[in-house]
Amino acid sequence: MERDYDIIIIGSGVAGTTLAYKVASSGLNIAIIDCREYGGTCPLRGCDPKKVLASASEATDWNNRLIGKGAGTEGLLSIDWPSLIGFKRTFTEDYSRKIEKSLFEMGIDTYHGQAYFENENTVAVGEDLLRGVYIFVATGTKPRKLNIPGEGYLTSSEEFMETEQLPKRIVFVGGGYISFEFSHIARRAGSEVVILHRSKRVLKSFDSDLVDPLLKASKAVGIEVLPENPVIAVEKEGAHFLVKTEFKTETHTGTHTFVADMVVHGAGRVPDIEGLELENAGVRIKNGAIEVDKHMRTSNPRVYSGGDCTSEGMPLTPIAGLQARVAAANILDGNLAEADYTGVPSAVFTIPTMASVGITAPIDSKEYKVVFRDRSSWYSTRRTGLEFAASKVIIDEENDRVLGAHILGPNAEEAINIFAMVMRLGLKASDLKKIVYAYPGICSDIVHMV
Repeated sequence: MERDYDIIIIGSGVAGTTLAYKVASSGLNIAIIDCREYGGTCPLRGCDPKKVLASASEATDWNNRLIGKGAGTEGLLSIDWPSLIGFKRTFTEDYSRKIEKSLFEMGIDTYHGQAYFENENTVAVGEDLLRGVYIFVATGTKPRKLNIPGEGYLTSSEEFMETEQLPKRIVFVGGGYISFEFSHIARRAGSEVVILHRSKRVLKSFDSDLVDPLLKASKAVGIEVLPENPVIAVEKEGAHFLVKTEFKTETHTGTHTFVADMVVHGAGRVPDIEGLELENAGVRIKNGAIEVDKHMRTSNPRVYSGGDCTSEGMPLTPIAGLQARVAAANILDGNLAEADYTGVPSAVFTIPTMASVGITAPIDSKEYKVVFRDRSSWYSTRRTGLEFAASKVIIDEENDRVLGAHILGPNAEEAINIFAMVMRLGLKASDLKKIVYAYPGICSDIVHMV
């Protein structure tokens, strides 16, 4: 069947549905396509269900930290993993149906299947050919291929969150935020955990002066983090796996072998654009992602793109929503709106949480004022029973502007939003000390962080 639409959306995740909701009241004829269940990665198999798991580990760990300090149970609490997975499913099991129903009720036609471009304005899905005045591509990401023997034995982060019984020994491949978040969850659930990372520095997109105490916190609870251990193969031996890494010294190259009951892929994700046949539409690729301009327009003026499959912006849910809103405005009103990535924060939901916004700089920077605080002995840290906390704020003294902020500690994901707001609204660093904060709380510490 051939159909004509004003707007065709490929992908029903945060970017795709945000654009759909923004244009739905325009009276235009709209279609949306997804090759999987509607809803996308974040609410179904990403950050939202992950945070449900993390919340249980945080609650359990909080109890255990306060044993003997006037709170907590008599003995250590542990996570009931099967019931936690069951609770997690209450957030995901009906989500897809609700999303698709809401799109249908807004008059948007929904399609299921792998979409690909026939030409610059036509998308094929199954036996249907859809022609669009505008097309918005928002297909997200997928796990990066490692191209090693035994790669098929690896468990994806999505599969990890569906595991009915957590095994005793887990190896995480890659030292990014996925591995660290899930390793902290798994460790609190009683598993032995090892993180294997190919290069010297883990969590490389975060400030190293905050990563260092997080590594100490990870080691303190029994998480083994081994940098410079690239995984070269995974083998199956009975019910277990042998994870082989390569190491090099000045004189020779050798291998290490780690025994695991589960091997989890945490080595990054890449844009999920394979199979779209973008070349048929004249859409250029840049470093494996869809190249877009500041209006979220691709090299084909009919085609816009947003979310993690694009070349611009960090791969974060708020960025996907931001880009979709910009694309929607430009499709409806002409290319006037631009994506502004100023002051967008991110967080790693470990214990303690690490959060970041803006640039980083060394403590001894000669270009900026860098305020580093070891907050491990501060009241807001000690009252929670945590041992590791820190902050770093980067300030341009000439303009009195905050250029970056990094926080490790309790409720860091909330406090970072104050810095993000100051940066996005162009307020001054000194304005942070003028605010009267609720006390005692993590945000009341901000006057001592700058």
